[in-house]
Amino acid sequence: MTDSADVPSAAAGSQRSLVGPAASTSDAAGSSRADLVARLRESGMITTAAVEEAVLAVRREHFMPAGTPLEVAYGVDNSVVTKRDEHGVAISSVSAAYIQAQMLEQASLRPGMRVLEVGSGGLNAAMIAEIVGEKGHVLSVDIDAEVVDRAGRLLDEAGYGNRVRVLATDAGAGLLGEDPFNAIIVTVGAWDIAPAWLEQLAPDGVLVVPLIMNGVTRTICFRRDGDHLVSTSMAVAGFVSMQGAGQHAERVFLLPDSTGKQVKLRFDSTIPDDVNLLDGVLGTERTDVWSGASIRHGVSFASLHLWLAWYMPGFCLLAADEGTAVASERGRWFPFGVVRGAAFAYLVVRPDLDGAGVEFGARAYGSDGKLAAAALCEQIRAWDREGRGTEPEFGYWPVGVDRSGIPPEAAVLDKHHGSVTISWPALD
Repeated sequence: MTDSADVPSAAAGSQRSLVGPAASTSDAAGSSRADLVARLRESGMITTAAVEEAVLAVRREHFMPAGTPLEVAYGVDNSVVTKRDEHGVAISSVSAAYIQAQMLEQASLRPGMRVLEVGSGGLNAAMIAEIVGEKGHVLSVDIDAEVVDRAGRLLDEAGYGNRVRVLATDAGAGLLGEDPFNAIIVTVGAWDIAPAWLEQLAPDGVLVVPLIMNGVTRTICFRRDGDHLVSTSMAVAGFVSMQGAGQHAERVFLLPDSTGKQVKLRFDSTIPDDVNLLDGVLGTERTDVWSGASIRHGVSFASLHLWLAWYMPGFCLLAADEGTAVASERGRWFPFGVVRGAAFAYLVVRPDLDGAGVEFGARAYGSDGKLAAAALCEQIRAWDREGRGTEPEFGYWPVGVDRSGIPPEAAVLDKHHGSVTISWPALD
């Protein structure tokens, strides 16, 4: 069984390796880079020579905080925090290697391109510079001057100071005097697409953005289609949230148990009208309902998370304090839930398929527990029938454009500056 953070396996390992002379270096970091590239190719995260050569060329450890072990710097799925706020919340980090590789592949960069990176760290900008070459142009911006100063210093030290320009500014507010970009790569979680990005994107350019949709993030590559955007690819990833004009705060409802420990329900937009009926809910009897939908171990079910976020009214994300009954069952539940009446339910699993997999179900607390659990299981079964094993298509329709072209089967999620649509291909 895998969750959304797992790196999927693929048959890409049978493809010809593109590892070049850099892999033959005897130093530990060079060997670690070669090993990382081999793993990323095997998992299908690297598919082109351009991205492979960029990952091999840039010393990943140079952009990490001092003292970061090589095995952490070169882990496939390790993200490394570089700055926290006064509450200890990560506000800047070096993204996991597989995420960076995925996004570079999604962007389909070529020599000579103009590229805007939103969210600075230095490492990703250096890899972009390797791909677009000496005739390309890379601008990396961040709202945090301290983050920009660090990125600029590290890029200078690594020899990219004359190939990457860094700027402290709020990219969501626009960049005066800049020519259109062939690609815009956003490396922070964005709740909406800033109009400035669309204004700065070349007519045939691509926008790669980790888009937050009802609390669930997917990195989507968009291209223009007339007055709106259409997706060309999607990947699973997680990022620190955007600051500045594009910042969007979650709303959190706290459910205390008898010991004062809490389960937190996190809502991306609005809290349901009846959420106050949940007072004291953790003291009620638990209700379990099973969906009949199963999945084998090692198979990703990230599309289920996305399906629930889009199609289940009252959807929320869960977090549980250590010491709560919910937390004690960690490993058998996932932080995706729903509020219905005087109850909330969340996604759980139990062994199935003769030990080779699990069955999905819902666990609920509250007097309306059966109602909440049934609503969740209904959507699990709908995903099993209509969304499992397929990749949805997304659209983005800015405010003011003609929306008559939205596919009739598409679901619509309204944002501040436009609407996101999702369509799942019809199954045979």
